[in-house]
Amino acid sequence: MADDKPDVAWRVIGGLVGLATAWAARKLLGFVWVKATGKEPPIDSESPEVSMAEAIGYAVVMGVGMSVAQIVVNKTAKKRYDAWKALKTPKP
Repeated sequence: MADDKPDVAWRVIGGLVGLATAWAARKLLGFVWVKATGKEPPIDSESPEVSMAEAIGYAVVMGVGMSVAQIVVNKTAKKRYDAWKALKTPKP
């Protein structure tokens, strides 16, 4: 019977990779936003100083950017983990 649950090591590593990716992507996207617009990212989208277009634009950039970063990093990390695990597992 095949075990469908991921192993504990990958769950821990995957969680840490996810946290690190989210932090780094947020910092990078915030930096790019400042360079592209010349303004700080809108923290409070309900603030009267933030236009609707700016709030929506920032939400789209952050949503797409964070999702792409998570997909790329998680797939790469899983591939590397599986390769490392295959090296550690004795062949029958």
